[in-house]
Amino acid sequence: MTASNPLFEFTLHMGDNALILGQRVSAWCGHAPILEEDIALANTGLDLIGQTKLWLSYAAEIENKDRDADDLAFRRDGRDFRNCLLVEQPNGDYAQTMMRQFLFDAWHHPMLAALTNSSNKRVAEIAEKSEKEAAYHLERSTDLLIRLGDGSQESHDRMQTALDDLWRFTGELTSAGDVETSLGKENVIPDGSAISDQYASYIQTALREATLTIPEGVGMRQGGKKGIHTEDFGYLLAEMQSLPRAYPDAAW
Repeated sequence: MTASNPLFEFTLHMGDNALILGQRVSAWCGHAPILEEDIALANTGLDLIGQTKLWLSYAAEIENKDRDADDLAFRRDGRDFRNCLLVEQPNGDYAQTMMRQFLFDAWHHPMLAALTNSSNKRVAEIAEKSEKEAAYHLERSTDLLIRLGDGSQESHDRMQTALDDLWRFTGELTSAGDVETSLGKENVIPDGSAISDQYASYIQTALREATLTIPEGVGMRQGGKKGIHTEDFGYLLAEMQSLPRAYPDAAW
């Protein structure tokens, strides 16, 4: 897909990543293994929804079609979402959730850190506000990755199973399409190869310390930013959008 407005597509991509992962993570509220993790996951979800508001508000301004962040979050069809496939994967068990978080955080933080130097002032401002939260998310998910991976036999096996299942979705995070190529030329976003190198280096080091093995012979799936989603995405979206669609004029 060739984007008619690359900046609009990119802000949707960043906002949708945060929105969908925030929705997934928030589902653990009241269900996490221990109270401390319940609070930590709730806070992570709140951070991500706050970042969603920043990105989608800017996207609505760029689009200039009398829509706001709420419209973009709750009144778009599934095929119009630009999130990566990784963030929409089901929570599964706690190992699945934390592996998904780690694989995303390891990309998200260096991307936001690089975006603080964007030639687009608004993008740089949003990244600066979000980067500190993303740094904490990465620190936390890395710590849990290592503790669980290098913990008991059961925790290790569960983390390895989660890695085996989710690894195929990581390639999309650092792949470059028309949007990335166009914005990269204008220095709006960083060079993709630099982020890819950081991502690969960080992940390999952390997984080694966690005594986990990167799957061999597993292709890295593409497609999320093109509006191609997993089957479960429709159920997630229906749940997330049910209230504003049922009561479109409701106000708090």
